[in-house]
Amino acid sequence: MQWTAQRDRLRAILNGSECIRPASVFDPLSARIAEDLGFELGLFAGSTASLTVLGAPDLVLLTASEFAQQAQRVCRATNIPVLVDADHGYGNALNVARTVEELATIGIAAATIEDTILPTPFGAGGKPGLISLEEGVGKMRAALAGRPDPAFAIVGRTSAPVISSLADTIERLRAYERAGVDALFIVGLKTIAELSEVADKTTLPLILGSASGEIESADLSALRVRICNQGHLPIMAAVQSIYDTMKALRGGTRPAEIKNVASGALMKTLTRAAQYDEATRDYLTAK
Repeated sequence: MQWTAQRDRLRAILNGSECIRPASVFDPLSARIAEDLGFELGLFAGSTASLTVLGAPDLVLLTASEFAQQAQRVCRATNIPVLVDADHGYGNALNVARTVEELATIGIAAATIEDTILPTPFGAGGKPGLISLEEGVGKMRAALAGRPDPAFAIVGRTSAPVISSLADTIERLRAYERAGVDALFIVGLKTIAELSEVADKTTLPLILGSASGEIESADLSALRVRICNQGHLPIMAAVQSIYDTMKALRGGTRPAEIKNVASGALMKTLTRAAQYDEATRDYLTAK
């Protein structure tokens, strides 16, 4: 498959000995920037997908097809592997298999499937909940069966540290390991002691949804953490920059006075203008 190289690089990260920080990407240009800056991995999250496609908060309002379409735009623009947050797989276990199949066919290298109850059900008062362990295992098994390429990595994800307990977290992670997932993604660990216990009771590569406090300054590689997310600052910075620029223009600032905009040279680099120029010479010029 044409995506083998990206998937092999993603697996090399998971099977390596270092912890890397991925770039949060959300569209073709942000993916190109990540590649040009040397990031080993791009992360495309459900929250940033909701922002770019709908301009809406992370409430699982996005459809699976809308998510896959934006993910495809990201993938086709870059050669670095892309890990996506596929949320709950957009339904039950059968939907999970379908979602994984779609994501694999558009070039994604890996996808996380989580055990949070999504979208938030009636009467929950906005509080997150977890599906049963049995249903979670069923989703992981379906995700593995749904991938058309065995190199595509399935990552079992849980927010149990935030919602239930560390004991429940470990039980879920161990069950997902037995189901056959390739890595484990944990959201909400607060201390080195918690992370150490998770690492001690599991065997697969670990991915952290975030790192704060004492975890942020720890030697995560030694605790088998292979990917540690840094949040989604790029899209937040982009929103602020666009807002400030439009505000200045609306207020009467002349375009020539606007600061901190991409240079023409940078735009040509990110849009791969040289390649299009060459194609124009080859195909649109009489020989």
